Amino acid sequence: MFGDNLVQLRKIHKLTQEDIAEKVGVSRQAVAKWESGDSVPDIDKCRLIADFFDVTLDDLVNHNSESSEGLLPPPKGKHLFGIVTVGEKGQIVIPAKARKIFSIKPGDKLVILGDEGQGLGLLKSDEFLSLAEKIRSKINDEN
Repeated sequence: MFGDNLVQLRKIHKLTQEDIAEKVGVSRQAVAKWESGDSVPDIDKCRLIADFFDVTLDDLVNHNSESSEGLLPPPKGKHLFGIVTVGEKGQIVIPAKARKIFSIKPGDKLVILGDEGQGLGLLKSDEFLSLAEKIRSKINDEN
C-alpha cells in the first residue's frame, strides 16, 4: 500500500522520483524501490513524505485506494467515510468511524447546514450554538 500511495501522490502532484528523493534526502533508486515494494523507508523518511504531501503517516502507509473508491489518501484532518443510503424518511446512518472521530453519541443533536454549491454539513448543535453566541457577542461589541 505504501508504494502505491507514494506513486499516486507523486503523480497527482506532477513530481518525479528525483523530486521526492531530493525532498527526503535519498537517491532516486531508493524512491523507485519504495514504489515497487522492494523496500520501505524508515519512519523518519515516512514522516517527511507524509508531511510533504500533507497526509497522515497512517494514511500514507495504510490507505487502501481500492476500498476507498480509488481515491488518494486524504489531506490531514479530511475524511471520506464511505457512501450512505438515504432511507424513505430521509434518515441516514453515520458510519461508526465518523461517530468515533467526532464523538457523536446516541441522543446528540446535530445541525444540518446546506450550500447548493458545496453540499451538506453536520455540526453538533452545542458547538454550533457556541459559535453563534461568539458571533452575536462580537457584533454587539462592535455596536
